Amino acid sequence: MAVLGDLEPKSVFEWFEKLSAIPRGSRHTKQVSDWCVKFAEERGLKYDQDSANNVIIYAPGTRGKNINPLILQGHLDMVCEKDADCAIDMDTRGPELIVDGEYIRANGTTLGGDDGIAVAMALAILDDRSIPRPPLEVVLTTDEEIGMLGAAALDASRLKGRKLLNIDSEQEGVFTVSCAGGCVVSCILPVTREKSRTGEALRVALSGLTGGHSGTEIHRGRANANMALGKILKSVREKINFKIININGGFKDNAIPVMASAEIATDQPDIAITALKNAAESIRTEYKKTDPDFDINITKPTDDPGMPFDDISTNRVIEFLSNAPNGVQAMDENIPGFVRTSLNLGIFKTELNDIKAVFCVRSGVSGEKLNLIEKLKNLSVSLNGDISIQGDYPAWEYKADSPLRDLCERVFYHQYGHAPKIEAIHAGLECGLFSGKIPDLDCISLGPDLLEIHTPRERMSVASVRRVWKFLLEVLRIMSDEQAEI
Repeated sequence: MAVLGDLEPKSVFEWFEKLSAIPRGSRHTKQVSDWCVKFAEERGLKYDQDSANNVIIYAPGTRGKNINPLILQGHLDMVCEKDADCAIDMDTRGPELIVDGEYIRANGTTLGGDDGIAVAMALAILDDRSIPRPPLEVVLTTDEEIGMLGAAALDASRLKGRKLLNIDSEQEGVFTVSCAGGCVVSCILPVTREKSRTGEALRVALSGLTGGHSGTEIHRGRANANMALGKILKSVREKINFKIININGGFKDNAIPVMASAEIATDQPDIAITALKNAAESIRTEYKKTDPDFDINITKPTDDPGMPFDDISTNRVIEFLSNAPNGVQAMDENIPGFVRTSLNLGIFKTELNDIKAVFCVRSGVSGEKLNLIEKLKNLSVSLNGDISIQGDYPAWEYKADSPLRDLCERVFYHQYGHAPKIEAIHAGLECGLFSGKIPDLDCISLGPDLLEIHTPRERMSVASVRRVWKFLLEVLRIMSDEQAEI
């Protein structure tokens, strides 16, 4: 029996539930891409599927002739985060949906409303020929959550539309009209392991942090598990000698990490445990408002953790974590409360002979983005490491003259009785890449209320989806009239 079967709009939630049955984490989008192709084939719709698994579905308008197409756009992939005790393998299973009052959430995992709701709305429109609409170019991209790689790879010459509605915002009533540029920077630090281990091994695990999206929630001052672990290890290192065996934290560059752990070897385990607890208490006090559930767990490893790093490598890791920039770096002078430049150490991972530290770097000013990249490079090189850059995307600049925005504002005011909020966003949006590829593109981003995305607490408002769906249908109806002035 369908979990969402009683919810309205019925067609939207039907497609969302079908989509949710498909595992679609970033870099694992072939299955969902093929599913979208099958959808198009079954309805006799023209489509393109490229090597990056992007899918474009073309649909004629329902009335009128010579109307320019509208690009309706969202992304297929989702962030796959889950609770520590969740047994669901998100590589093989989609989210397990739950209706929780006025919200939809998932059992122990991220929901995938970001951006499954865009896919569901687009498929519901394509599936119902009775909905008045202009010609549509439905663009469903991949790997948005790891640097908008699908949008970067997409051949935009396939698109004829010059107006684009992106359904990838998470706050109803907000029209996003510009965004930060960004990239993913991976810092690689070499490590050398000793041939034997002396002393006792301890495992230190941080958990219970609040986390969140590294763009939309970076300004909230929440603890970053990787950086918190670095502070703790530095504090303990100042008191006793130990060597790191392994250190890992976070899963996604664009998610503020909620857990991190390290295994260390020391000849003074009792002193080390006391020092670790004291250092953790300092973290708990510092973040008592933003991360009230922060916890530290110190145990002896049940399995052999392996050989420790040598002293030089241990010092290298701690020095990196102690000196790496993280969080908000600059606020915008012209928009009160708006972050202009930031970065997030989302992944810290021990590999065979090195440590990989992965940052999501964002800025509305290209020079500041480049300066941050240079800082990370200088720090890495000083520690005998280096960096690589992936998924570099441009900022999306505000367009003063926007007929599409004007139309959406009119429709919104008529439906809601007040004007929408027009704003920029510190997170990256695919609109920036499309604007760079398509001359004179007129686009906005909008969406229903999604709370705490990129965390297992993610939930989507049913009522908000219903209202945004009604709004979208009215915009399409007006645009389907060839005489409409937009």
